[in-house]
Amino acid sequence: MNIKRVGILTSGGDCQSLNAAMRGVAKSLYNNIEGIEIYGIQEGYKGLIYNNMIKMKESDFSGILTLGGTILGTSRQPFKKMNIPDENGLDKVSAMKENYKKNKLDCLVVLGGNGSHKTANLLSEQGLNVVTLPKTIDNDLWGTDMTFGFQSAVDLATHAIDCIHTTAASHGRIFIVEVMGHKTGWMTLSAGIAGGADVILIPEIPYDINNVIAAVKKRYKQKKKFSIIAVAEGAISKEDSLLSKKELKRKRASSSSPSVSYELAQQLTEATGQEVRITVPGHTQRGGAPDSFDRVLSTRLGAAAARLIMNGDFGKMVAVKGTSIRAVPLSEVAGKLKLVPSDCEIVLQAKEVGICFGD
Repeated sequence: MNIKRVGILTSGGDCQSLNAAMRGVAKSLYNNIEGIEIYGIQEGYKGLIYNNMIKMKESDFSGILTLGGTILGTSRQPFKKMNIPDENGLDKVSAMKENYKKNKLDCLVVLGGNGSHKTANLLSEQGLNVVTLPKTIDNDLWGTDMTFGFQSAVDLATHAIDCIHTTAASHGRIFIVEVMGHKTGWMTLSAGIAGGADVILIPEIPYDINNVIAAVKKRYKQKKKFSIIAVAEGAISKEDSLLSKKELKRKRASSSSPSVSYELAQQLTEATGQEVRITVPGHTQRGGAPDSFDRVLSTRLGAAAARLIMNGDFGKMVAVKGTSIRAVPLSEVAGKLKLVPSDCEIVLQAKEVGICFGD
């Protein structure tokens, strides 16, 4: 296939390596296809819906390897709303297809996470030539061992836990560090282990508050007067895990606690009598420059995506399999979440060194 025009967009939450990954795609295409034109689609799928795209220059992709965020901008366009017309009655899917054809694009490159891949697969099924790259700090995208952005975010979350250690030890306090991750706990698990957390609570392993209290009290009896608890945003107690989605939503709406960390803090204060403090790194985990691991990974994924485009091999996501980069059909990726298995090696090994998961 004679590839001349490629559109590229970044969708969903930002992360540190979006620019590095775009650079990998662009440099590979510029180096291998004479006369290639790359069009930057602004603010994710929103730009494709409303035809907001610009022709990029080769120089636009220089000097962005170390730059966080995304030079194209991004937005969240929920997949469940893609088939719902906008406020002016515009059919979003039809508009994306029309703008793809109007701009004479030969391929659409999507850098995104779970929701973005659902839409990418939909467009692929609608006949568009689509190639995707796996982006998310949560590392929860099905079909790939690793996503770009994950390791950089883990580094920042680990740094937050590292910084808490000294003040926790100085004051003999319990510190709760709330790490990003609503549905999966890959980031909290990695940062918790790397930061030397004593307790790690993740969505996939519902916790018993009595077990968490027991772990903290055990440390105190051992003359270890402080404890570090790494908690994923979506961590859930065993009691709450038995509730239906509606019941859980209703309970959280009526709760005075902003998040699970504050509920935990109150329970630990009452049970142990120790001072409890909460630290929420929040969106700092998405910010700053990508680390060296992500720069290498993003460059490799970008080059692999460009190779798929040059070979006319569409409807695929470039994925990490062990130490290799492979192509995975979008149909196998879309709509699937990669959860932390409660009995996976990393969890079992963390338990071997004495980390409590509250189960």
